[in-house]
Amino acid sequence: MATRKVGKLLQAGAEVVVVSSEVRPELAETGVEIHDRTYEYGDLEGANLAFTATDSREVNAAVAGEAKERGIPINVADRPSEGDFAVPSTLRRGGLQVAVSTGGASPTLARRIRSELEESFGPEWAVVVEEFDTARRSGGAPGEDLEEEVIRCLSRLRG
Repeated sequence: MATRKVGKLLQAGAEVVVVSSEVRPELAETGVEIHDRTYEYGDLEGANLAFTATDSREVNAAVAGEAKERGIPINVADRPSEGDFAVPSTLRRGGLQVAVSTGGASPTLARRIRSELEESFGPEWAVVVEEFDTARRSGGAPGEDLEEEVIRCLSRLRG
């Protein structure tokens, strides 16, 4: 879970610091700053956003408590109600983004629904969105061929 979240944060340009006594090799290879130990009060000093997803309820609660004290928005994996936000499962096809969220109730369900949508929104949607963007920036309208392609894609979605 941490590797997936870190990857998305890095894509967004975030500076990421991980505090964990158990770090998978693929996470270490991302180049993020890693503190190879358990959480200690004060670890959130200077943070703008926090995530806690340990196997320990006590640690997650402590991190959430520090975040609340410092006014730092936090995502708490094992108890979403203790956090300030939920992270949607996102399907990306170029400029197209489809986000699925259960409001933190079940990230697994959100990922499963997103996975089902991957079949409906194939790679062709990246081209469609790019062409609409090009038309919009030039002040024109998309060509008839593009409109027909969108209609075909949408009709496949409706089954």
